[in-house]
Amino acid sequence: MTDDFPTRTASAAGRPVTIAVTIAVVAVYVSAFANVLLGILILLSRYQVARADVLPVSLLGAAVILFGLLLVAVASGLSRGSRLSRVLATVYLGILIALNAATIATTDGWDWSTAVQLAVQALVVVLLWAPPGSRRFARDRAATA
Repeated sequence: MTDDFPTRTASAAGRPVTIAVTIAVVAVYVSAFANVLLGILILLSRYQVARADVLPVSLLGAAVILFGLLLVAVASGLSRGSRLSRVLATVYLGILIALNAATIATTDGWDWSTAVQLAVQALVVVLLWAPPGSRRFARDRAATA
């Protein structure tokens, strides 16, 4: 009896898991959920700012939450080796880095946690684009071609 329906595709069968990509995926999840929590705290801190700053602080908190959730959405694609997920994660991390820098510049209470977030996000971008992680995504492109 011949097997006409293979259970795994050729590109998924031989995909090696690199430690850099695994660390990056875990760091993406940690960073994404931490950004959602930080965004909620920033959003709640609008009650402690001057009336003129309520709207900018609210928008900043909402944007941090939104891009944190978008980062959660692309994290599973990173674990599967999706090149589109790597590009989207890089874009979202770049926006989050800019939002976190704006948080440091405009608020007083979140400097230490935002600085940790910046360091983790920079580490994730390096892990995704440095040679070990980059080779993982290049293998997928060669396997599908």
